[in-house]
Amino acid sequence: MNAPWLAHWLDAVWYRKRPVPWTLAALEALYRAGLHCRRIAFRRRLFGQTRLALPVVVVGNVTVGGTGKTPLVIWLVRELQQRGWNPGVLLRGYGGHAARAQAVGPDADADSVGDEALLVRRATGAPVAIGRKRAQAGAILAERGDCDVLLTDDGLQHWSLARDLEIAVIDGERRFGNARLLPAGPLREPAERLQRVDFIVCNGAPREGEIPMRVQGTRAWALNEQGRSQPLSEFRDRRVHAVAGLGNPQRFFDMLAAEGLDVIAHPLDDHHRFTGTELHFDDELPVLITEKDAVKCSGLKLPNVWVVPADAQLPQSFADALHLRLCAIRSSSRTFP
Repeated sequence: MNAPWLAHWLDAVWYRKRPVPWTLAALEALYRAGLHCRRIAFRRRLFGQTRLALPVVVVGNVTVGGTGKTPLVIWLVRELQQRGWNPGVLLRGYGGHAARAQAVGPDADADSVGDEALLVRRATGAPVAIGRKRAQAGAILAERGDCDVLLTDDGLQHWSLARDLEIAVIDGERRFGNARLLPAGPLREPAERLQRVDFIVCNGAPREGEIPMRVQGTRAWALNEQGRSQPLSEFRDRRVHAVAGLGNPQRFFDMLAAEGLDVIAHPLDDHHRFTGTELHFDDELPVLITEKDAVKCSGLKLPNVWVVPADAQLPQSFADALHLRLCAIRSSSRTFP
């Protein structure tokens, strides 16, 4: 959101039990009706649905804002690679201005393809494609012939792309807020939608039936000094500036504070485009940023800026279960390469 006051006000309504204004309640009714009509249209095949020639695993959520989907996708790619799979990743390309579906190279411009797409490409080395229509992006990777499964980073509500498995990620701390639909609450779909997904991953404090995920930073590397890194613990008990352009930047600040850092928090809008001025302060304190933001700052000459990768930690049993489900899908009646 471009208006910080609006984001703060909505946060209070959605998560801090402020009364829902009648205007938002009226818009919620319209949103609910539109969602219902759209769902019926897909069920009756009035809207087309594309099925790709590869198994598709959707990683998404039912709320707006950051829940940790991208760290989870990176973890899933690495785990599937270790089990003999060759995953590709599809993203919409949020934050980028590319007008057509395209593959993402490691030297792509984040302003064009989006910060998350470039982060996933560099962090995993896996093929990545972006496109407003995920099916077009998926077709690009399917035609390359170097993938045997596709993961989508976001897209639970992108019903025009057929999927074989769904993984929903929820915020263990904020959960579903006031449990109301947009814009009266944070829900893109009713929470009951989770009853139809294959796996529920909880970033935070899981409840029964949810797979626990923890996002942790253990090291920091210097933005403009290639090869220089140090344990995050080196900053312990030190005062630092922390800058984050995320859907939920507070999660980054809390992660640093949990490691013993004295954090001066500077939240920015999700997918914020950096000019460099956001990372200059009138002191000599270290500046810590996220890996997602770092892909947009590599060309900026910024001293004393450190990047903290957020690594997801999940049970190996989850990766094993996903592997077995994919093996069963590959062995089914569907025809795959």
